[in-house]
Amino acid sequence: MLTASTKVLTDLLYTQAKEFVGIYDPALGWFTQVNLAGAHLLGYSSEQALLAEPDRALHLSAWTETQWQALGERAQREGRQEMPTEVRRRSGETFSAYIELTAFQVEERPFFLVRLTEPGRLQQAERELAHSVRRFEAVFANATIGIIVCDRPGTIVSANQLAAQLFGYQEQELVGQLIEALVPDAAGRHHQQLRESFNARPSVRDMGRHRNLQGRRQNGTVFPVEVSLSYFHLDQELYVVAYVLDITFKKEAEQELEAQHQRVARLNAELEQKVADRTHALLNTLEQLEQRGRELTQALAAEQELGELKSRFVSMASHEFRTPLTAVLTSADLIEKYPGGDQQDKRLKHVQRIRASVNHLNDILEEFLSVGRIEEGRIEAHPTELDLPALLAETVADVQGLLKTGQTIVRQVQCPAPARLDPSLLRKILVNLLSNALKYSGEGAVVTVNLACQTNLLTLSVADQGVGISEEDQEHLFERFFRARNVTNVPGTGLGLYIIARYLELMGGTIDLQSALNHGTTVTITIPYENHPAD
Repeated sequence: MLTASTKVLTDLLYTQAKEFVGIYDPALGWFTQVNLAGAHLLGYSSEQALLAEPDRALHLSAWTETQWQALGERAQREGRQEMPTEVRRRSGETFSAYIELTAFQVEERPFFLVRLTEPGRLQQAERELAHSVRRFEAVFANATIGIIVCDRPGTIVSANQLAAQLFGYQEQELVGQLIEALVPDAAGRHHQQLRESFNARPSVRDMGRHRNLQGRRQNGTVFPVEVSLSYFHLDQELYVVAYVLDITFKKEAEQELEAQHQRVARLNAELEQKVADRTHALLNTLEQLEQRGRELTQALAAEQELGELKSRFVSMASHEFRTPLTAVLTSADLIEKYPGGDQQDKRLKHVQRIRASVNHLNDILEEFLSVGRIEEGRIEAHPTELDLPALLAETVADVQGLLKTGQTIVRQVQCPAPARLDPSLLRKILVNLLSNALKYSGEGAVVTVNLACQTNLLTLSVADQGVGISEEDQEHLFERFFRARNVTNVPGTGLGLYIIARYLELMGGTIDLQSALNHGTTVTITIPYENHPAD
């Protein structure tokens, strides 16, 4: 129980306090008593106005309810807690303060005595100084370079932990040592003169400039170091700061680099000698290469002449063979017109063979003739307005005789409007693609033709289910007379895709082939076109 005098003294201290003093009830979550100065400090007219505040929150900037509870728990465990914070008055204005919580109990119920104190200038300066000292100590202690502070005579007054480690001392053993004990050869035999010179005109510079400095450890061993000097004045007294860096690895790297330079120089000398020794041989080789070049030029001229002869031969053979083949075809037609005799069925069989052979030879000659006309530049694209669905239907009808048992051709057309293209070249391209697809597919296979027109671009694809083409052979498919290795037993000239590619060049189109062995082949061509008639 408080005596009357004690109670009077307590009330007097409470009411006369210049800062905020209040009793906080954790169970209520608000103050049960606040002094008048504290109410005014927070912008309230009276204690009752503050206690009746519906918000019931002491507005500490950036504090959450969880942080406030944690502060109270620490105060209950340790008896008292104090820390700086920002407080917001009722008007919204904020000010810096120190909040102090002192835990006590009344009838076994916990309470807090809460004090809010605005720091004075001296207190603020002391705290800022303390923070500055702590920051300096943190930088000094945790620096990744050795730091040593000496007074004017060169006696070490402070050194960080890394500096002690570099020189093999305990952290406080360096204090009182002379700096010359750590870097004995830094100034030669003129320590005193150089120190006095530096003290007279202190500056930030390297120690032992242009010299290889050696640091000496406590056990007498040495290691290469780099030392930079700085300075500061404290109470009119000069202090020198030495920043020490162990450059053992740097020196080793420099030595290794120098060794590599010497090795490179030696190799360069040997290389120059080898170059000199081989120059004569290279000159002889160059003369031989020039001779070979002349021979290759002659061979190329001969090859070009051979190519011209081949073209002339193809043209001559086409014209010379066409007449007798036409006569054979006419004779076959005449034989078919004699129905009498018991050998008529055999006669018809031979007639069909003659026709097939003649047509086959005619196709071969037509391909040879096409190659000749293409290489001579006598074929040009002549676009006209073209009904693409009709052209596709006519072409599919033309190749019906090539279908094997069960084979079908499926058409997919998305070209409603006419397009300006060369019908002859496009028909030849389509016939060639369809005949290849049917030829290299088995019985019962499906060949799909897709014709699409979009933004003045014709896309035509022919997909089969045939034998496919290997990746190695696909690289040469558009060369003259080339045939894939897996179809050498199937009749063909190896000119079809070459002719298609050349036709597409004339029409400004492109061709793409996707194939895999035993998984079929898809050939896609794209040709730009106009969809309006010529002027």
